[in-house]
Amino acid sequence: MSNQEEKGTTTDKLVDAYERMLKHTHEAIDKTQAETAPRFREILEKARDNMVELGELTREEAHKVSDYIQRDVEDAASYIAETGQDIRDWWRFDLQLIEQRMMDMFSKVADQTSLQLAQWAETARQMSLYQAGEVTGPGTLVCDRCGAETHFVKAGRIPACADCGGTAFRRRNSESETKG
Repeated sequence: MSNQEEKGTTTDKLVDAYERMLKHTHEAIDKTQAETAPRFREILEKARDNMVELGELTREEAHKVSDYIQRDVEDAASYIAETGQDIRDWWRFDLQLIEQRMMDMFSKVADQTSLQLAQWAETARQMSLYQAGEVTGPGTLVCDRCGAETHFVKAGRIPACADCGGTAFRRRNSESETKG
């Protein structure tokens, strides 16, 4: 299998895994909603390990996907904590484009992290760059080099910037809008 064929197969597998792992995390949070502080990372790790045990992903792939989900949820949680805005503002595009099930799952996971926002805000600031080749959930990413936007209506692999070829992106938010 060529490197390009392998990357295409991995891309589809990891994007699908992102959505499935987010779904497993969402279901687990639904089950533990009565608890005062759901442990997001523990729940995500359990979903990740379960997918490895079932043979759906290798351990390395599962770690990548869980890191992508954690990064997106922490970024959304940080945005909500810093701005007081709704998660809909974090996505910054027509919510009708997002599949309802994806929005429900992602919203539930992000909302349930509210007790961990302070801790995650610092981590999110340190890990705020999204890199070409990674998987991300719905939203708008802005090229760190030229400011061009890339929109995701569902989970997908981040491509290099179509305008300048840049490989680093930031999630579009109120701050980046006023600077750009």
